[in-house]
Amino acid sequence: MRQLTTPREDPPLLTAVTSLGDAALAVEVFELRARNEQLSQALASRAVIDQARGMVMVLAPCSSERAWDLLVEVSQYCNVKLRDVAAALVATTKDERLPEPLQRELSRGLRRLHPADRR
Repeated sequence: MRQLTTPREDPPLLTAVTSLGDAALAVEVFELRARNEQLSQALASRAVIDQARGMVMVLAPCSSERAWDLLVEVSQYCNVKLRDVAAALVATTKDERLPEPLQRELSRGLRRLHPADRR
């Protein structure tokens, strides 16, 4: 008997591997579960990124594409994953502080987007 687990730590999938067909099926099930978990995480991240994108569009009136570019720039400059930058920005709506490096780079980017606010 062979024991397979998924990345989500679901209860083990026990299979009696009696033929190559059963082994191939078990591998396929494992791979499909792993892919399903990755896609679920991507969808969750995407929702947060889209919320942050909307926040940037409100803070400095700009297109959706430019807001995306700004978030990517902040992510790259601060060496923080885009989804984490977005989550930190969205968390500010719940009175959480934006980490200083992200705050500084986001402010720079917003000033570049909205030159009328330059002082």
